[in-house]
Amino acid sequence: STKSPSTTPSVRRTSIDVFRGMVMFLMLAEVLEWGKLLSVKDRFSENVQKVLEWIDFHTSHVAWGGCSLHDMIQPAFSFLVGTSLAFSFSKRSRQGQSWEWMFFHALVRSLILVFLGIFLRSLGKPSTNFTFDDTLTQIGLGYGLLFFFADRKPITIALGAASVLVFYWLVFALYPLPSSSFNYTAVGVPESWEHHATGFAAHWNKNSNAAWAFDRWWMNLFPRDKRFEFSSGGYCTLSFIPTLSTMLLGLLAGQWLRDIQTAGRRSLYFLVSAAVCFAIAWALDFYGLCPIVKRIWTPSWVLYSGAICLVWLLVLSWICDDAGFTGWS
Repeated sequence: STKSPSTTPSVRRTSIDVFRGMVMFLMLAEVLEWGKLLSVKDRFSENVQKVLEWIDFHTSHVAWGGCSLHDMIQPAFSFLVGTSLAFSFSKRSRQGQSWEWMFFHALVRSLILVFLGIFLRSLGKPSTNFTFDDTLTQIGLGYGLLFFFADRKPITIALGAASVLVFYWLVFALYPLPSSSFNYTAVGVPESWEHHATGFAAHWNKNSNAAWAFDRWWMNLFPRDKRFEFSSGGYCTLSFIPTLSTMLLGLLAGQWLRDIQTAGRRSLYFLVSAAVCFAIAWALDFYGLCPIVKRIWTPSWVLYSGAICLVWLLVLSWICDDAGFTGWS
């Protein structure tokens, strides 16, 4: 059973801190540019070369579909935002803070994250670089909406996350497919690009989808040196919508960590949820209904990365919080 946030005892979960530290380590790996080790791989044996290739793959983003370890940084970070909210909301409720004050605080935090993201992307630029597709702005755009679910029951949170994903899927699915004469080179995509999907899955192709069309309007509402036509990486502002679902999965996990005291029952919730998320994501991708693409945060990507985050946090909770798994009872 779960407890009311106002009566749940305050227990710090070391697993969350370790999870956050691991994500920060992955971010550091990008700064270290370990992929450059490939330039000297010919000096080593075949087995060492394979290791270096593995390191290169998992310290860089995939071109479009699929996932590397490096691609898990942003979803893990977003997931942890929701997980942390479950504990912070409970703590502030016990301290007697009103819902209205906490919501105001959440809105202020949202604005700070958005402006901080724009500020950091503008460093070294001749003018303000208005962009909304980085981790900070994406979280900021959805954080205020996330707060509305902070004191809701798990079933409400799950339904909210699912509704957001269905809505976002429809936005792409109902947007017209690019015509056979569509000029991909004009939007930074070679016509021979091997990552193009065919059939229904083409609704999610790079720089020819609904989110790209939105950004061609939205991004040009702000002062720019030249008109925005496309993101070279295919990233988009509207990704904050499904990112909300990633944060809601984290909120759900946070409530289970906070309220379910029995390790076995908590593990069952995590594992079943992860299995369901992974199965749906695999099916959507396999049958061409929605490819797993991190750069535009497809619904299948939310479920796929969410499943990984659930298992990741569960294993850490076994190690750090429960001193090992002790059974289902």
